[in-house]
Amino acid sequence: MNWTQKDLLDIESLSIEEVRHIFYTSTRFMEINSRSIKKVPILKGKSVVLFFAEPSTRTKTSFDMAAKRLSADSFSLAATGSSLSKGESLKDTVMTLQAMKPDAIVLRHSLSGAAGFIAGHLDCSVLNAGDGWHAHPTQALLDGFTLFQHWQDFQDKKVLILGDIAHSRVARSDVQLLSMLGCRISVCAPRTLLPAGISQWPVEVHSSLEHACRGMDAIICLRLQLERQEAGLLPDLREYSSRFCLQAGHLEQAAPRARIMHPGPINRGIEISSGLADCADSLILEQVGSGVAVRMALLYLYLARSKSEQEISEE
Repeated sequence: MNWTQKDLLDIESLSIEEVRHIFYTSTRFMEINSRSIKKVPILKGKSVVLFFAEPSTRTKTSFDMAAKRLSADSFSLAATGSSLSKGESLKDTVMTLQAMKPDAIVLRHSLSGAAGFIAGHLDCSVLNAGDGWHAHPTQALLDGFTLFQHWQDFQDKKVLILGDIAHSRVARSDVQLLSMLGCRISVCAPRTLLPAGISQWPVEVHSSLEHACRGMDAIICLRLQLERQEAGLLPDLREYSSRFCLQAGHLEQAAPRARIMHPGPINRGIEISSGLADCADSLILEQVGSGVAVRMALLYLYLARSKSEQEISEE
């Protein structure tokens, strides 16, 4: 298909046909990543700025690796090493970057809507690597792609998202993507970690993890930011762990071969037991590998729209 999108800001901006095209393109790059020499010249001469105003390991590293494997030049910028730390506005910083003529800016920022804000001022492509509590579209796409490799068909698959739903851009983007693909979504969290307006989401809400796991085909655990306890949203981490840490016994209620996922980093024993994180049905490390392939696919689609799939194979 002809890729016409300039920016990736959230899942809502994508059609189901575009999501499927991303998955199929990612499959081609998974094959490239399995080769002994993993570099192809598809984006030679292109430049990608990785502008991460929040700490990141997985997302930033996988975008950097994706760019390099496509032969693009990548440049990293953090808030502490930029003029933002000197009081410059986000708009002025990215306009300065645009004057250097990059082909794409990958942005992570603590403010919801930051990616959309800068996309409206820039000529180059903007890829949202997470903005506040708003969206994390590339994480949702890699989660969906990881499941796609096992399921192919998402229709009526049951997926549980477990943990801090209220403050999770991953949860919001996963709900949008997986419901678009035909999944039936449930969420499970303490009442204090459910967002306002959850009744308007296309999800079933549970407060009991044992009940929530019944019949689930996949369970996505979310990272619990420990500062939530300091903010008074959690009475005690031990109590949270006793009620909402995914354990082997919960999987007895789920569907056979239920898949276990986590965007990382993991707080073992709080969000998920070590045994489940490392078990045969855990896709956590597969998610990391999928992240590189999906971000390669996105950089390719947004920066080399004139190239065909045949050219991917040939290169």
